[in-house]
Amino acid sequence: MATIDDIIKSEINPFNLINIKPMNFWEEKQNPSLTVDSIHREVISEIEEFLDLVMIDHRSRSILLTGDPGSGKSHLLGRLKQTLNSKAFFVYILCDWADSGNIWRHVLRCTVDSLIQIPEEQQESQLILWLKSLSAFTKHNLKQRFFNDSIWEFLLSDRQKFIKHLKETYKTARIYNPDMFFGVLHDLTNPELYSLACEWLRGDCLSEESMQALKVKYCIETEDEAKSMLANFGRISTETQPIVLCFDNLDTMPKLADGFLDIQHFFDVNTTIHGENLKNFLIIISVITNTWNRHVNRIQPADKAGIHKLIRLKPITLEQAETIWAYLLKPLHQQPNTRPESSIYPLERDVLEKNFPAGKTYPRNVINLGLVEYQNYKIYILTGNNPNGDKEVEPRPIIDRKAEFQLLWQQELKKIQSKIARICLLSSSDLIRMVQEALEALQIQSIKPKLIKGKYASYSLSYQTPNKQDRIGIVWTEDANMTSFFHIMNACQKVIQENIFQKLYLIRIGSVGNAKLAGYKIYNQIFKGTNHHHIKPNISSVHYLATYHSLVNSAVAQELVLGGKAITLQELQSLTRETEILHKCALLQDLGIISKQDPDGDDSNGTNGKKDLRPVKEFMFNLVTTQSYMGVVTLISQSVHQFSYVNETEIKYLIDLLCQERKVKIINPKAKLQDQLICLLNKNN
Repeated sequence: MATIDDIIKSEINPFNLINIKPMNFWEEKQNPSLTVDSIHREVISEIEEFLDLVMIDHRSRSILLTGDPGSGKSHLLGRLKQTLNSKAFFVYILCDWADSGNIWRHVLRCTVDSLIQIPEEQQESQLILWLKSLSAFTKHNLKQRFFNDSIWEFLLSDRQKFIKHLKETYKTARIYNPDMFFGVLHDLTNPELYSLACEWLRGDCLSEESMQALKVKYCIETEDEAKSMLANFGRISTETQPIVLCFDNLDTMPKLADGFLDIQHFFDVNTTIHGENLKNFLIIISVITNTWNRHVNRIQPADKAGIHKLIRLKPITLEQAETIWAYLLKPLHQQPNTRPESSIYPLERDVLEKNFPAGKTYPRNVINLGLVEYQNYKIYILTGNNPNGDKEVEPRPIIDRKAEFQLLWQQELKKIQSKIARICLLSSSDLIRMVQEALEALQIQSIKPKLIKGKYASYSLSYQTPNKQDRIGIVWTEDANMTSFFHIMNACQKVIQENIFQKLYLIRIGSVGNAKLAGYKIYNQIFKGTNHHHIKPNISSVHYLATYHSLVNSAVAQELVLGGKAITLQELQSLTRETEILHKCALLQDLGIISKQDPDGDDSNGTNGKKDLRPVKEFMFNLVTTQSYMGVVTLISQSVHQFSYVNETEIKYLIDLLCQERKVKIINPKAKLQDQLICLLNKNN
């Protein structure tokens, strides 16, 4: 019968599963281990009071939420959404716009991306729920508002009547381009046009055919257009549930030349929302306390006045810290027949008291301490139950940071792969910024953004080759509209004529048009039979770039934790180079930044002659490295969970390979499979 110590030997460290970092609450599930009801309860109550005020008088308000790194700011935003989503529509906006010249477009894109999410216990998206809640489709009865089904059905049958009805209802609301806006709102109700309508609302540059289907004359391409479109949401929402705009981690916004954040542009947005009397928004701004203190004097007094409440997250008590430990350890405690008497076994309360003598700390510190203490205990019970002292077992009380980084990378990559199905879901400005971050990590020199001039400058950059002989230009555009493509090609041609670089790469998976189009003709002149190249990126490359971008944001926000320690952007870049994690990105290979790799491999690397199992093998070795030792069955289940395309037989094959390579060892090979433990081999043997 397995004891709790047997379970601890076999299972992975539960504190390894936690990595606090910027979290989009619509894309990542809330971690229940951190949701202790008493933690920050008073903060949630304060914010709910402000939300109730917005619901009553529909005046927009702003709250500034400050806290030290690891205090749980991003997690709190998730709790607010989870707790209050029945009372409001929630929008998550990570402050990572490519540059301050497209901040309104970033806010609009994130707003629509959040509104198309379906809340728990609902069948329709926030966007459709918001649309149905407009006063144009409701009627009043004894101060109660309810959805008028007959009006809705009647108006859906006729697009022009729908537009006319909304124009009459909101004739004093100063709606920007009401015919197009209300027409696209009608298209949201058509299943065949819903996706296109969402793309137009979020500011995507649509093809001429798509625009024709939506009956719109142009797309939302400028900052003023994006601001006006966001204003439309506010101006017709005066009687709906509030929209909560959650701006998370100001630290991820662009920096000025002096190293300070370009924070004034952001507060211009907040002030505009209040100054133009946009109704029914509750704005929550999350920022690290030190960041706010460094920048507060760089903000105009009038913009400071736009913050109606400043709330600071306080440390948690040791009782709350103990509850976090108990939540994380609970799954282990449920496995043996006899449960431990202490809810935090094998950890002890006096460890908390010793490490936090003031009786206060932050959630991240609690988890980091649990990580180390649990790992130490795990090694202790192995050596204690191994009186002969197997010298090939290498105790590792300190987590291997490189191995943990590679595990984190694979987990984050998996999330990104499920999130980004098409390249066009990302803006061209965001895509080129991801390329820049990868080049910086690989120590490419003299990177300069905005190679081309004009409206599409943020789609481009240039850099110096390692031998410093050539300057290379890159333009990445996925705008589907051929008029936009013409202007981009025209801008490329002009900069080529200036002779400031030797080679230009166009990155684009979309169409380049046909021989009848002016943009295609310029494209041919630039890229046919010249030194310039057109690269068609694959979705896998975008997943790699987006994964690294996500980790960059985490590091900049001081929320990327490895081995119980927050790592800096410079440390992330160093780990990226050490692990060569970006060397598998085909786009970087096509650009000549890194050498092309053999895609096939061989059986000694774990391909098994059928499919490439090398990522699986790497994952398994890194997992054993971070755990020191673990159950073979646990290793198999974790690997199958991470890689759905492999089966148990293939995992066992990879374990055999790792044993043959003398990287790992089965401690008790004669035991039943469910009792076998696997560990690293001592490097000295």
